[in-house]
Amino acid sequence: MAAGGKPQSGTERAGRRSVARNLGWRGIFFAGAITAMAGFVDGVGFIHLGGYFLSFMSGNSTRSSAALLTGDAGGWAMAMGFVGSFVGGVVLATVLTARAARYRRPIVMYLSGALLVTAALLGSLGTLGFGGACLLAASMGAVNVSYTRSGEVSLGLTYMTGTLVKLGQHLGGAILGLLTGSDRGAGRLLWVRYAVLWAMITLGSLAGVFAYLHLGLSSLWIAAGGMLLWATLALASERRTAQQPENPARVRREIR
Repeated sequence: MAAGGKPQSGTERAGRRSVARNLGWRGIFFAGAITAMAGFVDGVGFIHLGGYFLSFMSGNSTRSSAALLTGDAGGWAMAMGFVGSFVGGVVLATVLTARAARYRRPIVMYLSGALLVTAALLGSLGTLGFGGACLLAASMGAVNVSYTRSGEVSLGLTYMTGTLVKLGQHLGGAILGLLTGSDRGAGRLLWVRYAVLWAMITLGSLAGVFAYLHLGLSSLWIAAGGMLLWATLALASERRTAQQPENPARVRREIR
């Protein structure tokens, strides 16, 4: 049942199912690359800002509470500023793509890329500061709107707690299937898709820290260029899809 007692349609129920189940491997690696970029930005920010996050807002929420109760008003303000900027990025991306159906993903990614470019420019000029870091957090919030269904985010790209829970659930299901012989299909390997997403953000953060240690804030240009490149690939994919006859089976699989 939906809110208010209204029964959910089959489409609505499908929209709440495992996103990784609906995405093919090509889609998983495309989303994984975005996740790696988020990890890259978070790695750069974590080192540069002394332990604050730009894409992992649960961490900032914990830091804000700790700062508040230890009398660190500046630390509390910084953490909450990043949380607010992240949410602001989500709001901005949602408003800008409210009427965009087919081209929502590239629009959101270009927006995220533009914010990254602005922050990278500030970093290169030595004037990133708190405002520039907030732009990075907003960029990370915006890119999460890339994958939505029925007006709600269906795949979180910059936070992995839910992904790890689903990894554990599917891995547990696979183990039970092996023990009981009840699961002999492709569903046994669904946990691998979530493992790929987690691995990508982990590798991305590793690359971000490495790049920052060698390039400083100029490393942000790597993330900015990667996001714009991926946005262009998404736009090209949408254009190809628009030129092809609609395939009902493909439409059911796509995450919108």
